[in-house]
Amino acid sequence: MAFLNEACRLKSVTRATTLCDASRPENSAEHSWHLALYALVLGEHAPGDVDIARVIRMLLLHDLVEIDAGDNPIYGQIDHAAVAAREQEAADRIFGLLPSDQAADLRALWDEFEAAESADAQFAKALDRFQPPNQNLASGGVSWLEHNATLDKVETRVGAPIARGAPALWDWIAPRIRTWFAARTPH
Repeated sequence: MAFLNEACRLKSVTRATTLCDASRPENSAEHSWHLALYALVLGEHAPGDVDIARVIRMLLLHDLVEIDAGDNPIYGQIDHAAVAAREQEAADRIFGLLPSDQAADLRALWDEFEAAESADAQFAKALDRFQPPNQNLASGGVSWLEHNATLDKVETRVGAPIARGAPALWDWIAPRIRTWFAARTPH
């Protein structure tokens, strides 16, 4: 129960991305739930023999460390090593609230997601990068504008992981992203 009660705190972590209607920023718990739904609905676009149930489990866990480490906007200038260290400490503390067998199992899933080496983790990471641009497109680019995102940054920081883990999803969204940025570029 200590772990479940602590997980409730994820509802208070505000993210840079707004809801699709731009009414407010989403929180990290909403983001995790939404990604699990993305996996359920878009699982048919996973390459190879991806286990969608494992992907959903990863996505439900992947941002729990933000309870301690906070959300770091993908387009911001951050010290990636410092963030990784804070997230490792947070994972130790948060997963340590579970009985040892559950702690080991769930921590292994979190570590697998972070490493993004397995097909399951690459698809999960792709969905984690795929959802925010969809919400930006729906909201008129609110968080892109707020964080001075550029097409180059989006393609590098978001596009590369999507193309790696879910090429069909990148093929679908890339033209939409490019069109949005092209409409804002002076000719």
